[in-house]
Amino acid sequence: MDQQNINEENKEEINSPEKTPEAETKSSFLRIKKFHFAMLLFFLVFLTAGITTFALAFGEDKPAVQVIREREEFAKLYDAYDTLKNDYYQDVDQEKLINGAIDGMMESLDDPYSDYMSQDDAKSFHQSLSSSFEGIGAEIQEREGNIFIVTPLKGSPAEKAGLQPEDKILSVDGKSLQGMSSTEAVALIRGEKGTDVKLSILRRGAEQPVDVTITRDTIPIETVYGEMLEDGIAKVQITNFSQNTATELVDVLNDMQKQGMKGLVLDLRQNPGGLLDQAIKISSLFVPEGKILFKVEDRKGHVEEYASENKNNNNLPLVVVIDKGSASASEILAGAVSESAGVPLVGEKSFGKGTVQRAEDFSDGSNMKFTTDKWLTPEGNWIHKKGIKPDHEVPLPEYASLPFIDPEAELTVSVASEQVKAAQKMLKALGFNPGREDGFFDEKTKAAVIAFQKSKKLEENGVLKGTSTIELMNSLREKIKNEDPQIKKAVEVLKQEMNK
Repeated sequence: MDQQNINEENKEEINSPEKTPEAETKSSFLRIKKFHFAMLLFFLVFLTAGITTFALAFGEDKPAVQVIREREEFAKLYDAYDTLKNDYYQDVDQEKLINGAIDGMMESLDDPYSDYMSQDDAKSFHQSLSSSFEGIGAEIQEREGNIFIVTPLKGSPAEKAGLQPEDKILSVDGKSLQGMSSTEAVALIRGEKGTDVKLSILRRGAEQPVDVTITRDTIPIETVYGEMLEDGIAKVQITNFSQNTATELVDVLNDMQKQGMKGLVLDLRQNPGGLLDQAIKISSLFVPEGKILFKVEDRKGHVEEYASENKNNNNLPLVVVIDKGSASASEILAGAVSESAGVPLVGEKSFGKGTVQRAEDFSDGSNMKFTTDKWLTPEGNWIHKKGIKPDHEVPLPEYASLPFIDPEAELTVSVASEQVKAAQKMLKALGFNPGREDGFFDEKTKAAVIAFQKSKKLEENGVLKGTSTIELMNSLREKIKNEDPQIKKAVEVLKQEMNK
């Protein structure tokens, strides 16, 4: 999770020690010898001035006076900077060199969560935590030189386009992302509302990438969504932990309470995390006062415990749903309610991000985000790269992970491709039997497409393209939502908790 701090410059105070008798003796000696000292000082100044004048007049084209280096570990860095500035075959941008050096230090950490951001990138970073922004609405991560989707945000263009966790983004508008940092990738993906961006996406298990054109939009700041299900059960989804998420959640819970909420399913699926203070406030709502929420361990092994601040100690029956897109702050919440409040977890193993980041702004508006600590569950478990395993493991059906189909591609009789294979699996999941699922578009597949088009009152031409393709993917998404086995299991478990 990212913890934003307002940082002030460090100022060292030099305290003058009190004079000792020995110091008084030395002071007296200096007063006795001050004439000789003054003559020596004059001679040294004269000699230094002469040497400097000689060097300026007859020396080579090199700096006559070099900066005294207070920290010798930077000697190599200074030498590299001076060499490039003086001897590179073209004039160099001083600011670009310095920024590159900082960026290089961050890259050398081999930590996908530590990053240097330019002024524009830092501005976008702060906006994504505190207000709306314009883009496609997807959390991304750099791993081993590649850019992956962590999760698309609820209701975002990325979600509507069918992007899923673990999708690899190969390129943006034809520009390869290989070797880029997540910040650099974000700069290419984000843009003005209404503009299009073309992503080349490779889904796990697919042999070929597919191009996805997404129209950017304003990504709303709303992060909490609630609805009443059955038998007094409310389902509340938290999409990320932004500046006002805790307040939003309290408002939604109060509204659910007015509608007769007797139990709660808290949906943290595809929640990439966010601000640490929000994780503390939200976890405290569901964990008894004084119970441990999580622990933070620094580089020296010192451990600090964070306890629940809950004053209400409500006994509302609760079940939490997680998946592979649940990361960081959402894992803190899941770990806290599981180990300190005995709340059942349902779904799939979470992402596994067990580190804490801090963001520090430079005076020019650029920013450095870096990992400062590990965080541990209440029982001291470090879930980094391992994730949190739910009490009730419930996978989504295979069709929930089918690859995106490019609406601009024309899928018709005799075409063979991975996209045809995906379309056949979608048709079968929706009850329109294509006869085969091997990626070859035959007459039976055409008949299934015509049947689907008829059910949606579309042109019955047996060709998947444009509106027909989009409607096919939307229908599948609606089926996943309505038949969600993870939520159904969560409701089942919650009812058991309510009857205890």
